[in-house]
Amino acid sequence: MALNTKYRTDKPEIMDDFALEGEILRDALDKIAKINQLLGGNQLTLRGVQELIQQSKKEEIVIVDVGCGNGDMLRTLADFGINNKLNFKLIGIDANNFTISHAIQLSEKYTNISYRCEDIFKDSFKELKYGIVLCTLTLHHFKNHEIEDLLKVFHTNSSIGIVINDLHRSTIAYRLFQALCFVFQLNDMSREDGLTSILRGFKKEELIHFSKKLNFINYKIHWKWAFRYQWIISKI
Repeated sequence: MALNTKYRTDKPEIMDDFALEGEILRDALDKIAKINQLLGGNQLTLRGVQELIQQSKKEEIVIVDVGCGNGDMLRTLADFGINNKLNFKLIGIDANNFTISHAIQLSEKYTNISYRCEDIFKDSFKELKYGIVLCTLTLHHFKNHEIEDLLKVFHTNSSIGIVINDLHRSTIAYRLFQALCFVFQLNDMSREDGLTSILRGFKKEELIHFSKKLNFINYKIHWKWAFRYQWIISKI
């Protein structure tokens, strides 16, 4: 069957249910994190952070990870900070309480990581200030008008910048993920959500359109393996 990737799909993902919990979700979160590690996703976000902090003179840098999942990206950042004598204060945000509980358990040894179960469209998140905000494989979960609203908040409340790492919507990426599902023996939820995620992903011109519409002056958009876009928006 022919696959049309011209426009973003509005089809919801199973994981969009904030009340979801249990072993199937835990397995999905951990496998998503593992695949992201193996395909270089964590390093892509980390390099974006490195680029932004080179321009900052702040002694303590607050980094917020929106849609943090099991906290894997925050632990990667914490380790990087320790190894490079950087003072990071790391905050993970997710709207699913089960996900946050799992992330807390996995991050017990990291004293500079904290988590908040929070809806990012609520006022409590809009009042949160930070140096850098991360959005790794999260932005595609939202509709275009929601993305615009979120980016406005991110840009207003960040003092250093924004790092977005998200999916390139393409037929090749879709077919490759189908093969990946077999290799990693992903459960039904992970497989279905992963394929939907790709169809909710982006084309480069769409990210450029958001940037221009929101009057972002200093930004970079790069295509990276594996079918990802690294979108860095600097406030400095």
